[in-house]
Amino acid sequence: MKTAADTADAPAAATPRDRQEPGDRNELSYGLLPQVLGYHLRRTQVAIFRHFSRTVAAEENITPGLLGMLQVIAANPGLAQSRLAEAMEVDRSTIVKVVDQLEGRGLIVREPSPHDKRSYCLRLTGEGTAALRRMLALMRRHEDEFTQALSDEERQLLIRLLERLHSPAAPSPDRQAPR
Repeated sequence: MKTAADTADAPAAATPRDRQEPGDRNELSYGLLPQVLGYHLRRTQVAIFRHFSRTVAAEENITPGLLGMLQVIAANPGLAQSRLAEAMEVDRSTIVKVVDQLEGRGLIVREPSPHDKRSYCLRLTGEGTAALRRMLALMRRHEDEFTQALSDEERQLLIRLLERLHSPAAPSPDRQAPR
């Protein structure tokens, strides 16, 4: 049974009030926004970040971006700092600040690369490994709570559809590549 708190973060579906006439002073028209994919993606992003903030971040003081970087470092011990920047699509000055933060918290270490003296390699510390384990458990619970309105199949479908939009290189099996 869902409570008001459970559904507060879910983006609102387009309702008749979204299509009210401009003269109705009690209702706000969103114009064509309820039909625009970007609008719904942004509303969902705001809602999921808000939920993350109340759940994962409240317990571990971590942002979604930093948690993502910790996961990539954990999955790729010895990863070059520059390669992390590429993978996370951030510039080099941003990655230096992020690595400084994670290193300052004792979650990662930055070591000179054995192959390139101009480069640094990253790995989790023991404390970072333990913290990431806790964070991932919280993240899984957060994801389950946030997506409770979807079946497991719908959730996986949504992920696949979003992957097709942000990584359009590979055509889907049921669509032909553009000619």
